[in-house]
Amino acid sequence: MSKSLARVRSALEAARLDVDILEMSSETRTAAEAAEAAGCALDQIAKSIIFRGEATGHVVLFLTAGGNRVSTSKASTVASQPLGKADAALVRAETGFAIGGVAPIGHLRPVESYFDPRLLDFDRVWAAAGTPRHIFAIAPDALLGLTRARPTDFVE
Repeated sequence: MSKSLARVRSALEAARLDVDILEMSSETRTAAEAAEAAGCALDQIAKSIIFRGEATGHVVLFLTAGGNRVSTSKASTVASQPLGKADAALVRAETGFAIGGVAPIGHLRPVESYFDPRLLDFDRVWAAAGTPRHIFAIAPDALLGLTRARPTDFVE
């Protein structure tokens, strides 16, 4: 088992959540790929969108419904700092995950996080489990609690 996948599994177990992590037969790097693999609606995919906080130099995570796009201007306002592109090295260094498999939990260090309220419209959502082929389903309120993200509007 990869270290990334193990961190996600450990975070779920520590929260005492009985959640199955599934290995898909195809990659789930995009929300569309993940929705197809999971057999769910596109908006049931909890995308992990990462920016670099220009004031802090650290990553900022925006969990959004698969069909939504993060508005950089709204996200910058929410995060109280300008946001820029987070390169792969920064994402890996701070979350421990490679782009395309960034999980909303199990990060190497605490990550400032925001949550798209659209995800709360579903009984369950699907999220990356640390690799481009692993995902897990979870109640969105449980995901919100695990991530300690702030629900707010940051989408276009």
